Amino acid sequence: MQEYDYIIVGAGSAGCVMAARLAQGGRSSVLLIEAGGSDRHPWIRLPIGYGRLFYHRSLNWRYETEADPGSNGRAAYWPRGKTVGGSSSINALVYSRGQPFDYDDWAEAGASGWGWDAVRPHFEAIERHVSPDGSEHGTGPLYVSDVRNRVHHFNRHYFEAASEMGLPVSEDLNLRQTEGVGYYPITTRNGLRCSAADAFLYPAMKQGCITLMKNTLVRRVTLEGRRATGVELAGPGGGQTIKARKEVILSAGAVNSPQLLQLSGIGPGALLQQQGIPVVLANDNVGGNLQDHLAVTWYYKSTERTMNNDLSPWWGKMIAGMQYVLGRRGPLALSVNQCGGFVRSTPEAPRVDLQLYLTPLTYVTTQEPGKRQIVNPDPWPGFLLCHQPSRPTSRGRIDICSPDPTAQPAIRPNYLSTQADLDVAVAGGRLIQRMARTQAIQRVIKSPMDPDLLSLDTDEGLLDDFRARSGTVYHPVSTCRMGRDAQSAVVDPQLRVFGIEGLRVVDASAFPNVTSGNTNGPTIMLAHKAAESMLQGS
Repeated sequence: MQEYDYIIVGAGSAGCVMAARLAQGGRSSVLLIEAGGSDRHPWIRLPIGYGRLFYHRSLNWRYETEADPGSNGRAAYWPRGKTVGGSSSINALVYSRGQPFDYDDWAEAGASGWGWDAVRPHFEAIERHVSPDGSEHGTGPLYVSDVRNRVHHFNRHYFEAASEMGLPVSEDLNLRQTEGVGYYPITTRNGLRCSAADAFLYPAMKQGCITLMKNTLVRRVTLEGRRATGVELAGPGGGQTIKARKEVILSAGAVNSPQLLQLSGIGPGALLQQQGIPVVLANDNVGGNLQDHLAVTWYYKSTERTMNNDLSPWWGKMIAGMQYVLGRRGPLALSVNQCGGFVRSTPEAPRVDLQLYLTPLTYVTTQEPGKRQIVNPDPWPGFLLCHQPSRPTSRGRIDICSPDPTAQPAIRPNYLSTQADLDVAVAGGRLIQRMARTQAIQRVIKSPMDPDLLSLDTDEGLLDDFRARSGTVYHPVSTCRMGRDAQSAVVDPQLRVFGIEGLRVVDASAFPNVTSGNTNGPTIMLAHKAAESMLQGS
């Protein structure tokens, strides 16, 4: 039987960090197991390749939620990375720490030691900020690039509109002023995506203490009584077991980590019995407390050139390709999300509760016969305005539907199930209406694309539109949440599973609450802090 000191399930944003840190200095042997394959696909390396990865069959889990009552009975598509680097290899690259109060809320929710003052040093340790002039600040391995001098000139209208509205402007949404509108920094290095695998895993693998096992699905965690001893792999033969001398760490993400716990007999007792899985430890919180961000977008045809003009015609694609090949510049070196920010939905709001996006691009999703779905820019100049309520209070669940590890679990987001979430959805719509009415935006609107935001003149109309068209921003968290005890959580503040020895969950599923922005940065921070705790013997 193969043995390693640590077995980590999932080579995503958290797993790559955990493997690198635990193997540091050759102190431990680490097995990192990834269900997906190689991340050396050209669309992964190319920053704007996000649009091609969105539906990619081999690099994406392509999950679907159950029909959701709060979204008019619609099912939502949830892309999740199925490759080395996980979702950090297929995301839209925006890097956001979130708001400092997000982490103080974590501590108040029972995650002692996870307040802002405690997590800030770990953000600083992982980051290397690259200024527009190319100078670097910080010594961390994760490159966070400020590309404001390369974004499309159309973005200037967004800042003019913000000025008309009296919204604060931030020079740096992470380091200086987290509230306000600004340019989004992205995880790129010299025009290439910098995933968690690029930043942490591959440099660490040169030491020879990490074994990366790709294209391998884990069936369950093996247990002796209430101690984790290793993992059992799925496959045609089945039953192959690998032993962990010290600990097993689940870093499979907000969907797959609770799925694996349940498959291993840790979860809601009635559900496990229904699926014929022996109950090792009953805990209804496994798979519960699901949170996610929803956003709604309005599209406009523009009086000015936008990225559509650069990326829709064949000759535009050729020029963009040449710009990228010759200098790693141009639209292919950028994220589709270039500016936005974090603001209060109303002047009376006690703190930031909305994330905004302006994108100088509109697009359609098509299905080519016999091929995957592809995102294509529209053949006319266009832009979009978007808002995302950033601190939802609705809670959903993820539960297995079968003891088969290849079967997708049931994802029930339970979106818009609280009055607070409904109120912020309407307030966000009102704020974007104010923006659309500014002189700066009115100058560049040729015509609205259906529906016309300004025609929604009642709260009921705005809410109906949000229910009908809002979609996930792909930030699911908290399905193995961290907290004080097993009555309210799955893992303790050291991310150890309550009631089970030698087993931790280290990924976004352990967030006590969703942060106010994009979740990749906080996930990497969480893994960095968790690994330090383990190395210190906690």
